[in-house]
Amino acid sequence: MAIGRRQLTQSLPALAIGLGASRQVWAQKRYDAGASDTEIKIGQTMAYSGPASSYGAQGIMHTAYFKMINEQGGVNGRKINFISLDDAYSPPKTVEQTRRLVEQEEVLFIFNGLGTPTAAASQKYLNAKQVPQIFISTGASRWNDPQHFPWTIGWAPSYRAEGAIYGQYIPVTFPDAKIAIMYQNDDFGKDYLNGLKDGLGPDRQHLLIKEVTYEPTDPTVDSQVLSAKESGANVFFQASTSKFAAQAIRRIADIAWKPAHFLSSTAGSIANTFGPVGLDKCVGILSVTYLKDIKDPAYVHDTDVLAYLAFMKKWIPEGAVDDANYSYAFATVHTVMQVLKQCGDDLTRANVMRQAANLHDLVVPMLLPGIKINTSPTRFAPINQEQMVRFNGTSWERFGDIRTAT
Repeated sequence: MAIGRRQLTQSLPALAIGLGASRQVWAQKRYDAGASDTEIKIGQTMAYSGPASSYGAQGIMHTAYFKMINEQGGVNGRKINFISLDDAYSPPKTVEQTRRLVEQEEVLFIFNGLGTPTAAASQKYLNAKQVPQIFISTGASRWNDPQHFPWTIGWAPSYRAEGAIYGQYIPVTFPDAKIAIMYQNDDFGKDYLNGLKDGLGPDRQHLLIKEVTYEPTDPTVDSQVLSAKESGANVFFQASTSKFAAQAIRRIADIAWKPAHFLSSTAGSIANTFGPVGLDKCVGILSVTYLKDIKDPAYVHDTDVLAYLAFMKKWIPEGAVDDANYSYAFATVHTVMQVLKQCGDDLTRANVMRQAANLHDLVVPMLLPGIKINTSPTRFAPINQEQMVRFNGTSWERFGDIRTAT
C-alpha cells in the first residue's frame, strides 16, 4: 500500500528510537498508481501507423525486451506491464492516448514516446499531472528544461546541437559552400535550422542561401528539393524523418543534382531510408551518430552488437537488424531498466523522475565507445556526444573525433 504524506510524517519520530527503527521505516515499500508488489505499469505512445510508421520498430523492440525481462522474473521481483498505443504521429491522437494511459490504465510513467510535435502536445498535461515523461524519442532541445518541465526528460542528443556540428563542419570542409536546408515545419525541424545557424556563427550566416519546409502530412517533398536545387546551392542539408528523407534522396537522383548531402541522424536508418531508394543513390551522404552501426566492420566481434543480434534473432526474428530504430530502442530500454533498478521498492512517480535525473557515466549497449549517459536535477540531456559519419554504400563509416554537442 502506498505511504501517504501524513503516514510518512507520523512515522518520522520513530527515527529517534535508534538505527533499527530507522531501517524499518525506510524499508517500507512506496507505490504510486501503476506500481505494486507484483507489477510496474509503463505507458508509451508510438507511431505504428501514419507518416512516421517506420519508427514503430522502437515500440516493437521495447515490447519484446520487456517480455524477455518478464520471462526472466521481472525487475526487482515485479513484472512489467507495458502498454504501447498507436498515435499515428498525430498530436491530437497523442493527447487522447496519453490521457487514456494516465487516467484509465493508470501507468506509473510514460517512456520513450515518439516524436517532437506529439510529445510536445502532451508535455503540459503530463507535467500538470506530475507523471514522468522520460527518455522521449526525439532530440528536441525543449526536453532539457527542468525548471519549467520537471517531469519531462529527453534521451538523444539535442537536434540543435547536432545542427551546430554541421554548421561548424561545412565551412571548413566546403569553403565555397552555398547551403540549402529542408526541414520539417515544427519544433523538430526548427531546432536543426537554429543549430545550423549557431554553428555557422554570425560571420557565416550568408552561406545559408535557401530554407524550405515541409509538413508531416505532405504527400511528397519533390517541390522542396527542386526549389533547393534552383537556388544554386551546392550543399543540401535535410532535417527530416525517414519517409521524406527517402523521397528527397530519390528526387535528387532523378534530377541529377549532386550537392554535398547532409542528413539528420533522425533519418539515418539504412533499412528504412536508404533501402527503399537503393544504396547506390546514398553513397557519400554525411551525418552524425552516437550509436554503433551493426554493418560497420569494426564491430563484427563487438559484444554489444553480438548481444543485439542474438536478441533480434530470438525475440524479433522478422525484424530488419540493420534498422537503426531497433538498435536505438535496444539502448533506450537498457536506460529505463537502470532507472527501475535504482528505484528499488520506492516506485513513486517522484522517485522515478529522481532516478532518471541521477544517472552517472552510465554505459548502455550500442552507444559508441566513450559515450556515456549523464543526467542531473539541472541537466535533462542524457547524451551530448556524437561522431561524423559517411555512408560508403554498405555501412556508415565513422571519421574524425567524437564531438561534444553543447
